[in-house]
Amino acid sequence: MTTCGQCQQQNPDDANFCHQCGVKLLEAKASAETTAETPPAQPAQDEETLWRQFVGPHADHYLTVFRKFSSNGQPRFALSWNWPAFLYISFLWFLYRKMYLHAFVYAVGPMVSTYLTGDLSAGIIWSIMAGATANYLYYWHCREHIGEIKKTSRMDPVTQENALKESGGVQPYVIWVGVFFYILFLATLAKMVQEGPPDLDHSPGRPAKQAAMSPQA
Repeated sequence: MTTCGQCQQQNPDDANFCHQCGVKLLEAKASAETTAETPPAQPAQDEETLWRQFVGPHADHYLTVFRKFSSNGQPRFALSWNWPAFLYISFLWFLYRKMYLHAFVYAVGPMVSTYLTGDLSAGIIWSIMAGATANYLYYWHCREHIGEIKKTSRMDPVTQENALKESGGVQPYVIWVGVFFYILFLATLAKMVQEGPPDLDHSPGRPAKQAAMSPQA
């Protein structure tokens, strides 16, 4: 007996057409075999899922902020504020989010600005710049890397998710680097408070001034 691949009707071996649905038995059988051999297509992951996998921690917050930078699918600048990038050491925040070029700029920029101007408040200005631009810069960082991963190869969902997490996400060890810097800063500040202000009586110009003001013998 020959089973119809279309309706599963049993037909005699010498039958060319199904007695029930009328389909040609050889074509129906070939179609059924092709369907059985072809694996089901993997469902494409939606865009928001890709962004969540790339961002990692605090994805809900950043995806909400990122909506300000997209209008009808086109990127646009909008004002926003990133407190961690402002309060934390700025270059460490960028390093935490694997934005290596930005981390380098915010590591060298404050030192160069302070050296050229001689003004220690230059670092505060850089922190304000980081707080005002970090979200927008991070949006572009995510957009570019997600686009590259989607274009480079046709990955199955598991491989694609691993690639997104490897390229995106965070580097937790950076948190402990920041803690070390803050402990070092607090220790230095405590030492300065303990030693008090510099003793002006022992400054190089003091003896000469006192000698000039002393009455002649």
